Amino acid sequence: MLEKVYGSAVFGVEATTITVEVNVDKGIGYHLVGLPDNAIKESNYRIAAALQNNGYKIPGKKLTINMAPADLRKEGSAYDLTLAIGILAASSQIKNTHIEKYIIMGELSLDGSLQPIKGALPIAIKALEEGFEGFILPKQNAKEAAIVKDLKVFGVDNILEVIAFFDQGKALEQTIIDIEKEFYKNLENPLFDFSEVKGQESIKRCMEIAAAGGHNIILIGPPGSGKTMLAKRLPSILPPMTLQEALETTKIHSVVGKVKETGLMNQRPFRSPHHTISDVALVGGGQYPQPGEISMAHNGVLFLDELPEFKRSVLEVMRQPLEDREVTISRARFTVTYPSSFMLVASMNPSPSGFFNDPDSPITSSAYEMQRYLSKISGPLLDRIDIHIEVTPVPFEKLSEERKGEPSKAIRERVTKARIVQTERFEAIDNIHYNAQMHVKHIEQFCKLSQESKDLLKNAMERLNLSARAYDRILKVARTIADLETVPNILPNHIAEAIQYRSLDREGWLG
Repeated sequence: MLEKVYGSAVFGVEATTITVEVNVDKGIGYHLVGLPDNAIKESNYRIAAALQNNGYKIPGKKLTINMAPADLRKEGSAYDLTLAIGILAASSQIKNTHIEKYIIMGELSLDGSLQPIKGALPIAIKALEEGFEGFILPKQNAKEAAIVKDLKVFGVDNILEVIAFFDQGKALEQTIIDIEKEFYKNLENPLFDFSEVKGQESIKRCMEIAAAGGHNIILIGPPGSGKTMLAKRLPSILPPMTLQEALETTKIHSVVGKVKETGLMNQRPFRSPHHTISDVALVGGGQYPQPGEISMAHNGVLFLDELPEFKRSVLEVMRQPLEDREVTISRARFTVTYPSSFMLVASMNPSPSGFFNDPDSPITSSAYEMQRYLSKISGPLLDRIDIHIEVTPVPFEKLSEERKGEPSKAIRERVTKARIVQTERFEAIDNIHYNAQMHVKHIEQFCKLSQESKDLLKNAMERLNLSARAYDRILKVARTIADLETVPNILPNHIAEAIQYRSLDREGWLG
């Protein structure tokens, strides 16, 4: 007897429906075909034990299972429940009651209980697109999948619940969530707040400009000056995520199984990988490609602490994603693309000792040590970072003040207003939402300068020997400063402030 049940495979951040054909015939044997990986091949042991422990069994006949399309590689243990239900239906141990209307996914434990799966959200989106009535999956993933409206989502704890649903018509409890309520829950309660930062007013100003225009930023300062503390608070002043951004972000985290049981992610991600990370872990890839840290930071912040400590090869692979805001991973049989629109926040000591240009420190570094230290960061990578700012230690008088600084909420309001100005400006342009995303033609259109501003910028370019890309970066930052002041045109003082934020281009750093 032949039965068909349906599962789903995730490639990149998109899902593909998998038809599992189960045929029971005379003879003895268990044949699983359709390019399954080892985890799927081992599923027969988990399925046999789970069925045996719940009063069912794998039939002692010739069992042929095909996972179509047969030329597409399938991986993972999430097909256990799909295969088990197909085997029970094909061997007439349960009735085939509308099995074809549901996507069924879940990893089985030996007692028949279900373990969570990865990629529940993209699977649910695909199920709705292809007209399936519902999605049956482990209860731990139910809220995540229920984000998709108009699809019935049933979270279950045990295979017996699924058997009773199809065989006896026993109703399953549908998981329903209020997307608007989930989206706005805890939106105004960031974990870190700028009010906790004492002093550093000029650095806070830089962070505000970076947040308003989506600019990449690098903080240069000695140990203990507060670089990490400032970076961790950047997400608290970024504009709230839109519902579309929240869905995009949740989808990526769903693929790697990092979505919490609450379902929809409404806080911008903050990723801070260790400096020993490999290039594959950073940008994504592997034998079966998975998103890397830069995609996990999509719509949020990627923080690279002590930038020169990262391997140069790791830093160089970021250059293309920083420009294109997506990363493409190619394999012989397929190509996947992951979104990676993130703000890069990096920090570094000014020298190997950490106390370059500090007259109060007896610790110095030789010219050779400085050159070797800074050579780990290439010029092209630095050119992709719009803002370079020096961070100095906070004096005791500021640290001992009881008065708190300006809260993140107040800064976020100004940032959000500036972003609204940019959204209106780029409304008719596809894939451009804020100033950091502008290309050359947009800079020419929206960053027109007066003669005074041109002269000021020309003088700075010649004196600091800035690259053409640095020129574009200065104009983008100046445009953001003008937007924060709600001024339609870029003024000389905006250009002057933007030039200050190119510290590493100054003589004595990389020259």
